[in-house]
Amino acid sequence: MTSARTRDLVDDAVRRGTAVLCFNVITLEHAEGIVAGLERAGSAGLLQVSENAVRYREGRAGPLLAACHELAEAAAVPVGLHLDHLQDAGLLSDGVASAAQYGVTSLMVDAAHLGYEDNIATTAAVARSAHAALLWVEAELGEVGGKDGAHAPGVRTDPAQAVEFVAATGVDGLAVAVGSSHAMTSATARLDLDLIRRLAAVVPVPLVLHGSSGVPPAVLQDAVRAGIRKINVGTALNAALTAQVRLTLAADARLTDPRRYLAPAREAVADVVAASCATVAAA
Repeated sequence: MTSARTRDLVDDAVRRGTAVLCFNVITLEHAEGIVAGLERAGSAGLLQVSENAVRYREGRAGPLLAACHELAEAAAVPVGLHLDHLQDAGLLSDGVASAAQYGVTSLMVDAAHLGYEDNIATTAAVARSAHAALLWVEAELGEVGGKDGAHAPGVRTDPAQAVEFVAATGVDGLAVAVGSSHAMTSATARLDLDLIRRLAAVVPVPLVLHGSSGVPPAVLQDAVRAGIRKINVGTALNAALTAQVRLTLAADARLTDPRRYLAPAREAVADVVAASCATVAAA
């Protein structure tokens, strides 16, 4: 099966009233585990490489993107490739320029840390160049996690401003601040489901939830029912991978072959992916 386009996967989720899952890739084991989990669940999904992951690779995104593309092409289910949380102007430019080479069909421009007008200007400029390259473009409005916490006043996405933002930037998807936070290691986030419903009722593009690792499964299902159409998963994968590595190494102090501890860690990633797919499918 050839790799899928993000636009097609998101559009399908919109038609079916569900959400497409998008999983963070840092290592090859992440990517392999994600694809294995999607195949086990019989679900389509997205591999996403963030700016932080590119920095970890010392700025060289090509090898990891090429590996993701090969895995997506060989997958038994539709798998697409997305660039996430791009802020650096050089990486944004490189991402647009090299997208076709690696099968990337979407990116997220992250300018939410800027003032509102600067967020619009930056996002609109990236959207124009990305659309010229036939990429689906996501942006963020509000502070996911918030500078002072996910529930601090003023950090959540305002519906009226979201409508204005989408019209001014021309983006295809909008990441919204509705109570989730990045990098949560416990599922204790409290989402504002009423705000999600109000946003979904007026914003003309699909809504994206970041920070889903901190959201209880039942609440995540409620968020899908309320109108979330793309869900990002990252920390839960890292927690599972790392926990399994610790367990394996603790069981044998003489172990040195990385294959012996990375193989079960990769399987732990697949387990999280399959469980995430089951959660969303039940919404």
